[in-house]
Amino acid sequence: MRHIKFLSIFAIAVMVAFTACINDLDVEPIDPNEATATNVFSDELSYKRALARVYATYAISGQRGGGGGLPDIEGIDEGFGNYLRLYWNLQQLPTDETVMAWDDASIKDFHWHTWSPNDVFIGAMYSRIFYAITLANEFIRTSEEAMGSATGDFLEDLRLYQAESRFLRAFSYWHAIDMFGNVSFVTEEDPIGAFFPQRITRADLFDYIEQELIDLEGELAAPGTNEYARVDRVAAWMLLSKLYLNAQVYIGESKYTEALTYLNKVINEGGYSIDPNYIRMFRVDNDQSPEIIFPISFNAQNTQQYGGMTFITNASRGGNMLPNGVGAWGGIRGIKELVEIFGFNESDFTTEDPVFSAREDQRAQFFFDPESWSWEVENVGLFTHGIGVSKFTNLRSDGEPDPMAEGDFASTDFPMFRLGDAYLMYAEAVLRGGQGGSRATALQLVNELRDRAFGNTNHRITDSELTLDFILDERARELYWEAHRRTDLIRFGKLTGGDYIWTWKGNVPEGRSTGAFRDLYPIPVNDLDTNPNLIQNTGYSN
Repeated sequence: MRHIKFLSIFAIAVMVAFTACINDLDVEPIDPNEATATNVFSDELSYKRALARVYATYAISGQRGGGGGLPDIEGIDEGFGNYLRLYWNLQQLPTDETVMAWDDASIKDFHWHTWSPNDVFIGAMYSRIFYAITLANEFIRTSEEAMGSATGDFLEDLRLYQAESRFLRAFSYWHAIDMFGNVSFVTEEDPIGAFFPQRITRADLFDYIEQELIDLEGELAAPGTNEYARVDRVAAWMLLSKLYLNAQVYIGESKYTEALTYLNKVINEGGYSIDPNYIRMFRVDNDQSPEIIFPISFNAQNTQQYGGMTFITNASRGGNMLPNGVGAWGGIRGIKELVEIFGFNESDFTTEDPVFSAREDQRAQFFFDPESWSWEVENVGLFTHGIGVSKFTNLRSDGEPDPMAEGDFASTDFPMFRLGDAYLMYAEAVLRGGQGGSRATALQLVNELRDRAFGNTNHRITDSELTLDFILDERARELYWEAHRRTDLIRFGKLTGGDYIWTWKGNVPEGRSTGAFRDLYPIPVNDLDTNPNLIQNTGYSN
C-alpha cells in the first residue's frame, strides 16, 4: 500500500502537554534525545519527516504508538484523545445516524444533546485542533527560515511542504469555525512562548481561511501529482467549497455561487472519478480508489493507536455481526431513522439473512438479527439495541484480510474528502440558488451516484424529485458515518429544534426538541479560565 510511513518521534518542539490558550514552546527538554526544532531538522530529509508528523496528528495520538504512554495532549486517555476519533464522535453522535453503548465519561451526552462546557471530549477536541495548528505553525516558521539558504530542488520541496502545512492549518481552523465559532487564533507570526492568544470572530476566521486557501491554489501540487495521502490543490478547492456551502451558517451570508465556482474545478479539473466499486472506499485497499481526494492514512503496522480507523472498525462490530478483519468492541451502531432513510424497516431483515435482505442499494451496509437484536433502542447501553453498521471494515474489497494485519489495528484509510460528496454539494448549491451550475447537471451527477449504488439505471430520480429534502436524505444514504451529518443537519436547520426528531434526541426514547444554541459546541471551560480573551458561546454557562 502507498501509505506515508509517519514517524512518531517528530513532535517539532511541541512536547507532550498542550493547552490551547497558554503554551510555552520555548523550552528545551532535559533529555538530549528528545526531538526539538534544534535537532530534528538536521538534513533535507528531516523536513519531509517533520511534514509527515504534521499530517500524522490527525491519525495518531502520541509519540509512542501501540499502547501509548506518551500522549500529545493531557487530561484524556490517548485512544479517546485521537483527533479523528474525537472529530468523528462529535460529528456523528449528536445525529440521527449513530448511538454509543459505552459509558465512558460523558459520551452519551452527545446523542442526548446534554453536553456542557466542562465536557472532557469537547475540551480534548478543542485542544486537538490547536495542537494540530501549533504543529503546522512551527513547521511553517521553521521551513521559512530554511528557505533563506535553500536552493534548487530542496527549495522547491520546502515551498510545497510549507503550502501543505498551511492547508492543514486551514483544515483544522475549518473544524474550529464549524464546531466552536469564535476561537483562539495563532499563526506562525505569533511569538514562541507563553501568551494569551487573541479571540477571532467567526466572520474574521472565515475570511482568514478563505484567503489562505485562495492563496494556496497556485502553491499546492497540481491535481494528481502529489504522493498518496498528501494534499494537492483539489483538496483546497474542496475545502473552499465546503466553507462556501456553509457560509450562511458561519457568517449569515450565502455564498453558493462561490461554492459552485470551486466545485466545478473539483469535478471538471481535479482528475478524480467516481469509484465504480462503492464498497472499496471503506476497505483496506481504498488507497486504490480514484474517488478519494483527501484521506487520513492508517497502517496496522506504522500507525498503531486506539483512535481513528482502529476505533471506527472495532467499535462498530459486536453481537453476532460477521467478522470485519479486526475485533468486536461493541460500541457504535446505527438507529432506525438512518435505515429508514433508505426506505427499509425491520421486516426487511431476517434471522436467515441478517446482513441485509433488501440488497438493491449497495450503500446500505447494515446488520440486524430479529431474534437477538432490538429495532427500538430501549437501552442505549446495549449494543444489540439498534442496527449494526458494517460500512467500514479492515478487509479488502474482495473480502480478503488485510495483508499487513496486526492485532486490532486498522489499515483502512478514512475518506475525509471524496468526489461523491462534491457531486451532492454541487446539486445542493444549485438548488439553493447558486450561479454557475445547472439543474440538468445536478440531476445528472445525482443519478450517476444512484446508478453506482443500485448497479443499474432503474432508480434514477426525475427533475421534480430533485429537492433540498431529497439532497439531505441522499447525503445520508451516500455519506453516512463519514463525519458529515452534524454539519449537514445544521445547514438544513434540523440538528436542534423540533422540526426533526429521532430516537433519544433530547434524552428521551422517542426524541424531542433541543435548544438551537447547541448548533455550536461550548468553548471548553479550562480554556476560558486560562485565556481572558475568550468569551463563552451563547446558551452555555460555566
